Amino acid sequence: MKALVLTDYRKLELQDLPKPDPGPGEVLIRVEACGICGSDVHGYDGSTGRRIPPLVMGHEAAGIVADIGAHVTGFQTGQRVTFDSTVSCGHCFYCHRGQVNLCDNRQVLGVSCGDYRRAGAFAEFVTVPTRILYPLPDSLSFQKAAMIEAISVGVHAVAITPIALNDTVTVVGAGMIGLLTLQAAKLAGARRIIAVDVDDGRLATAKSLGATHTVNAKKDDAIQAIREITGGRGADVAFECVGTAVTVGSAIESTRKGGTVTLVGNLAPKIEFPLQSVVTRQIRIQGSCASAGEIPACIDLLDSGAIQVDPMLSAFASIEEGPQWFERLYNHEANLMKVVLHP
Repeated sequence: MKALVLTDYRKLELQDLPKPDPGPGEVLIRVEACGICGSDVHGYDGSTGRRIPPLVMGHEAAGIVADIGAHVTGFQTGQRVTFDSTVSCGHCFYCHRGQVNLCDNRQVLGVSCGDYRRAGAFAEFVTVPTRILYPLPDSLSFQKAAMIEAISVGVHAVAITPIALNDTVTVVGAGMIGLLTLQAAKLAGARRIIAVDVDDGRLATAKSLGATHTVNAKKDDAIQAIREITGGRGADVAFECVGTAVTVGSAIESTRKGGTVTLVGNLAPKIEFPLQSVVTRQIRIQGSCASAGEIPACIDLLDSGAIQVDPMLSAFASIEEGPQWFERLYNHEANLMKVVLHP
């Protein structure tokens, strides 16, 4: 099979690899579409340390069941499907609690971090266990279905965050995950949504997807602007979707006393933290990791149009064109957000 292999950092090669065989409880998927995630781009240059070459990356995908392993029920060849990026074990303490994203034996498709190596979906075929597999309606294109895993990240962040009807919500970072989180927050009942970014184009997209206010943090004092919008009090809830000291600090300082900040971005491994501001204002801080069972709801939200992804889909390309698109994303080309490859 054809596969796009990270052979060295910033070096991708199209190779002919053996087609994998599905094991017990697994299916073989013929990949029809796979999105390039921001984490793949950071893995491309080795900055995450979680994609050690040689590796087939890719975890935002959809396709067709091509073969079925032993003991598989509920799926058949020819069926249109998508899947979670997290491969949970199904039997640890966290899996039994339904917190599959926290699984003790968690693996991620397209990731090699030293503890494990799991081939991803930048290839013609990939195997996945049926416990992370979900059927797709015929009405949903494979290109859009490749966005479901990313949608689930935003939906999960909102699901674990206490948003009350009529709340004001700040979303710091209007990249793809921020824009998806913004839409999920609106569905959860937020009345005002303030999008913060340094790119006017992304802020315009945020406005089109439901943000009631936008703040360009490069041009204005974001904390002061949010306080002015909220009558000096601050937002009830903030979602931080970047992961740097500056953006985390902005999310915390622009949230009202007794409010909640959910950390979704994880760009920097460590940051300076405003401890006294959090403690004296009784701010609730929590992290949000991947998703935990929200994918069926995300399929419905996307299929119904409740969540929109068209403004984020920048390009569709063949797997052969993958290296050039990775390089363009790595170089932060303007107005380029989600690129979907077709193996």
